[in-house]
Amino acid sequence: MVLEVKRDGHVLELTLDRPDAMNAFTADLHNELAKALKDARGPDVRAVIVTGAGRAFTAGQDLEEAQNSDTGPGERLRRFYNPNVRAIHAIEKPVIAAINGVAAGAGVGLALACDLRIASEKASFVPAFVSIGLIPDSGTSWFTTRILGEGRAFEWLTSNRRLKAAEALAWGLVHEVVGPDSLMARAREHAAELASKPGEAVGMTKRLLRQAVTGTLDEQLELERQLQQAASEHPAYAERVAAFLSKQPVSTS
Repeated sequence: MVLEVKRDGHVLELTLDRPDAMNAFTADLHNELAKALKDARGPDVRAVIVTGAGRAFTAGQDLEEAQNSDTGPGERLRRFYNPNVRAIHAIEKPVIAAINGVAAGAGVGLALACDLRIASEKASFVPAFVSIGLIPDSGTSWFTTRILGEGRAFEWLTSNRRLKAAEALAWGLVHEVVGPDSLMARAREHAAELASKPGEAVGMTKRLLRQAVTGTLDEQLELERQLQQAASEHPAYAERVAAFLSKQPVSTS
């Protein structure tokens, strides 16, 4: 097994588990991650944490496997990287990246595909692509442009500069930086908090925000109307409103 999968209540925790290789991606790791993300669509999962074992989040592609394979980069992206990035981005559950160490190459794209990013003080981000004559992939160009703006994204991705956690926080690439010993506790706390909320409302909010990136105002207003109607038709809606008004705990079922 190269991916450790754990469940704690409604939270699914996925740990890339090739610490001796800095959790670099192989076909096996991609396949296990794809299966876990498919399982995460189930109704019992309300939040997902993605992290790495050892000193790295992930170093991106396992270059040794790539050199010994007849599969080219384009085909690897089509078969492995792109489906997993799409799955993280599209799943209507909050996905938290707990970035414990270096995220390099495709590891940057994987981290940025997640909804929330909590970084250890020891975390860092290294684009890596241009230094070996490649271009940013795994959604890295799409996410960095939206988070940083075109100019800063271009400067960073072409300079290949290692971005430390504090600077990543200042730039908005991560949402929080904590001590290394507090990372998983903070990620689990955040995941449990999100999982305690009505799951369909959190998922629909994620869908709205995804649409807002590229949609027009009219399209967004219509999607809000549709999803608000759907949310209000949930069997527990009236009970939740009554609980809220009486200052009682709101049901998440």
